Amino acid sequence: MTITVKDFYADWCGPCKMQDPILEELEGEWEGKVVFEKIDVDAHQDIANKYQVRSIPTIVIEDDEGVISRFVGVTQKEDLESVFQQNSS
Repeated sequence: MTITVKDFYADWCGPCKMQDPILEELEGEWEGKVVFEKIDVDAHQDIANKYQVRSIPTIVIEDDEGVISRFVGVTQKEDLESVFQQNSS
């Protein structure tokens, strides 16, 4: 089962810039186990609409069956890791 993290952001978003180092650290630690995708809401409004993103940063975590968790606002590393650990095979 593949876990994917979709990070919805915009270049002009201050809180998104605060979220970046947290996700970069997790990406290094979970390499090969979790797939990370950055989605610019200005460039990809269609994807943002599909996931009903209304505020950024928004992080959507999904597995092969669909969305398993969603966070709006700057999210701490521990909260994201908890979802990874609960849903890793």
